[in-house]
Amino acid sequence: MSKETNAWNKVVAAALKLPGITVDRQKFLKEELKKYYPEQQVQAAIERGTVGVIPEPILDRIAADCIKSHTKKVTLFSTAMGMPGGWAALGTVPTDIAQFYYHVLVLGQKLAYVYGFPTLLDDKGRLSQSAVNMLTIFVGVMTGVGVAVKALQELGEILKKQLIKKLPEYALTNGVLYPAVRRIGKYIGLKITKGSLSKGFTKAMPLLGGAISGILTYKTFKPQAKRLGACLKRTMLLPQHSSAHTPTIEIGYEELPPDLPPELPKDE
Repeated sequence: MSKETNAWNKVVAAALKLPGITVDRQKFLKEELKKYYPEQQVQAAIERGTVGVIPEPILDRIAADCIKSHTKKVTLFSTAMGMPGGWAALGTVPTDIAQFYYHVLVLGQKLAYVYGFPTLLDDKGRLSQSAVNMLTIFVGVMTGVGVAVKALQELGEILKKQLIKKLPEYALTNGVLYPAVRRIGKYIGLKITKGSLSKGFTKAMPLLGGAISGILTYKTFKPQAKRLGACLKRTMLLPQHSSAHTPTIEIGYEELPPDLPPELPKDE
């Protein structure tokens, strides 16, 4: 295993230890959809998936609210961590990095459920290895890795063939998607290790460091989250079934730069 892949695995392991990392699909969708629809339609969306049951503008509204909420939380935390008296780093993975990817992984689960993915939790309510691998693909999409976008499209095709009932366990852990997962994990690990230098620089400047850290986090997290939302929406090929009486909620998907495949580190 390369040092870059090991770095990503350590970050994931640290994030998975934080409380609230798992998102229960049924509870999440029920909580969000009951704001707009009666129980019967909410239950239909839970059982059959949101695509074709819930109008697209409502799905976009929920996605936008989730992105806004997690962007605010992770930005506030990052600002506090960059200021004097902020929380100290815990273990081998700095707390701010673990928290950043905690919000990335939680938001990834929520956006997946919004746009029609099945539950990512196993029978014990935990994220399985296949779910973690899928979330790694999501993180790759967020950071603009071209191979991740392609892997997400392939994942969507597999899910449609399985009628969106469960995750394709084998494909994500041993099959066609696993090589892509390994390459994406290696690239993310490389980004994390390189990014550690800039974080150290902001913390070296007391009060200004906190502000810079928060600004950098905001400008990184929000567009990445929008990119993932856009790709998940395209992957699940939402039909044009929006009601004429339902206003479209603009979350700026069309303003995102195109997904350009960066140069990935070769597998060792």
